[in-house]
Amino acid sequence: MHALATRLRRLPPSCGPVRLIGIDGHAGSGKTTFAGRLAAALDDAPVLHLDDIATHEELFDWTGRLLAQVIEPLRRGETARYLPYDWHARSFGAPRPLPPAPVVLVEGVGAGRRALRPYLARLLWLEVPNEEAWTRGRSRDGEEQREFWAGWVAAERRHFAEDPSRPSADLLVQQRPEGYEVLPGPAGTAGSTLFLTHGNGPSAVC
Repeated sequence: MHALATRLRRLPPSCGPVRLIGIDGHAGSGKTTFAGRLAAALDDAPVLHLDDIATHEELFDWTGRLLAQVIEPLRRGETARYLPYDWHARSFGAPRPLPPAPVVLVEGVGAGRRALRPYLARLLWLEVPNEEAWTRGRSRDGEEQREFWAGWVAAERRHFAEDPSRPSADLLVQQRPEGYEVLPGPAGTAGSTLFLTHGNGPSAVC
């Protein structure tokens, strides 16, 4: 994981002083877990979870709020303060700070959407087929979320049909039993494949 972190640190800033890294993929593909491990390798880089930006009424219609609350402040080199959504209370919480760190991760379905791509230093796509990812997500969330998932799947299909992220991905991330494999994506230039282990040892780069 440190090999990928080093590669990302060397990128030029893309949003003011920030190297904004998008991590996209289907719901249930493992974006949050991967982002957490990558953030740790980046010395606890801030992570913005798009689950905190989306709402029941706006599963994907949150671009304006994200640009105003997060992107514009970071472009100015200021600490962003966004209102995280509480999915149980169905209301927004107190402002949460997001500092203009050298690298900031944005993870969630839609992190690579067209409106955000100009501000991204790199876009990573979790390479898991949609049906497999959705099965994982349903199993994770349990029976009580079955109705929500039915609506979500339909909304996600519409979103990616209108605004696909994968074709613009710089890197594709595939989970392996021993860790992750990071491959050049459809929009990336030819480069090395990274094998990122879950353990504490060094990553193998070839």
